Amino acid sequence: MSEAFVNSFGSYPIGYGLGIMILPLSVGWLDSRGNPFTTNIAITAVYATVSFGKSYFYRRIFEKFGIDDNFIRLGIKGLLKSKFVLWRNQN
Repeated sequence: MSEAFVNSFGSYPIGYGLGIMILPLSVGWLDSRGNPFTTNIAITAVYATVSFGKSYFYRRIFEKFGIDDNFIRLGIKGLLKSKFVLWRNQN
C-alpha cells in the first residue's frame, strides 16, 4: 500500500513537469507535421517510458528499505538515520 501511495502521489510532480515540457513541443510538432495520430503516439510513448522508469525506480527504493515497511517505520528509519548523521558530523 505504501508503494502504491508513493507511486500515485509522488508521480504528480513528475507528470506535471513532463507536461510543461512535452505539451508545448507537441503543439509545435503537430503544426509542422499536421498528423495528430503521430503526435499522440509520441506523447503517449514519452509518458509511458517515464512512467515505467519511475515505477522501476520506486520499486528498487522500496526493495532497498524493505518491502513490508510502512510509512511510519520508513519515517522512523529516516529520522534516526538523519539524526545519526547530524550527531556524527557534530562530534
